[in-house]
Amino acid sequence: MKAEIITIGDEILIGQIVDTNSQWIGKELNKIGVSVYQITSIQDEEQHILNALKEAENRVDIVIVTGGLGPTNDDITKKTLTTYFKDPELVSYPEVTEHIKKLFEQFSVPYNHEAQKGQAMLPSKATLLTNRLGTAPGMWFFENNTVFVSMPGVPYEMKGLMTYEILPKIKEEFELPFIIHKTIHTYGQGESMVASRIEEWENNLPTFIKLAYLPSFGKVRLRLSAKGTNEELLKDTLAIELEKLKKLISDIILGYDDESIDKQVAKVLQAKKETLGVAESLTGGKLGATLVSNAGASSYFKGGFIVYSSELKQELLDVPKSIIEKHSVVSEEVARIMALNTREKLKTDYAIAVTGNAGPTTDDTEKNVGVVYIGIASKENVEVHEFNFGSPREKVMNRTINKALELLLKKII
Repeated sequence: MKAEIITIGDEILIGQIVDTNSQWIGKELNKIGVSVYQITSIQDEEQHILNALKEAENRVDIVIVTGGLGPTNDDITKKTLTTYFKDPELVSYPEVTEHIKKLFEQFSVPYNHEAQKGQAMLPSKATLLTNRLGTAPGMWFFENNTVFVSMPGVPYEMKGLMTYEILPKIKEEFELPFIIHKTIHTYGQGESMVASRIEEWENNLPTFIKLAYLPSFGKVRLRLSAKGTNEELLKDTLAIELEKLKKLISDIILGYDDESIDKQVAKVLQAKKETLGVAESLTGGKLGATLVSNAGASSYFKGGFIVYSSELKQELLDVPKSIIEKHSVVSEEVARIMALNTREKLKTDYAIAVTGNAGPTTDDTEKNVGVVYIGIASKENVEVHEFNFGSPREKVMNRTINKALELLLKKII
């Protein structure tokens, strides 16, 4: 069973918003055994939409469309669907009108019948999909052995329709296979090195299990995907193959599945009942924000210092002015003192300190853009690591955060 996701909206194509809808829809479809064959983003233009629908109909079983539904003139998806299905007859749904009225009353907004009446009119070939969280209903069509689903592009409305209406209906209408994924996070070795270590194991995988390499800076995710009709067989075989894999690369495994590096750090610190503090220069608070994004962060994260200027490094973290003048703020010596004094001042088990040149300029240092020093302090010692994360600025900051958390996790475990 294959699906295509079509997102409609000029705002996506010009980069005004990021298409997170497709990512979420793809994950949810995969969970119920539907493989996403293609994702397409197109303009709010009738002929473009018609072409995309026809092309998708020829290659997949289910076409999921988001965007272009609403009361304004630029919302043309419904009109285009009536053209595509040669269905000019619109049917009124009084329950939709009542639902819209209640929503307006709930938010104390005056209800304008003329402005909203079109939303309660659907093509006669469409099956109504109730939008519990918004005014524009979803639509389900079945034409030429293909299902077409149209939803608003507002993310929380789309998620509500998918959860309560579309996913249950797909499971009801189709006999679906099982698709099971298991992801292993590794660190410290590149894709080719990891591949060489597991080559023999990979070559002997059962035909219904596929391995994908998902590399990023400093780490590689290995995704095992099992697909078939016997769920028990898939789970058992996947577990056996995972154990074989773990024996081959146990020294570089960080975690599993959707666990991000910050979640892995949180889990280990909570289990050990240990605490952490941070001192940030180039990341300007992003490292701390990453840590507190996890529920229960207060049990292990005490806080930190944002010491962007040389003056604050001296005033808050007691970095001697002479050290800064001799080595500059972007140096091993400064990172070491920042980490050590952060742990002492916050009375934590561990401390992370980061200082570097995120770019585009190097300010008062001689170090190149992208050069970063990361200090990890524990009760035993302080380790400082030097990296060159290149450019641009955002990438340098994000790589600094990921690498700092990886180094910390390695230190803890």
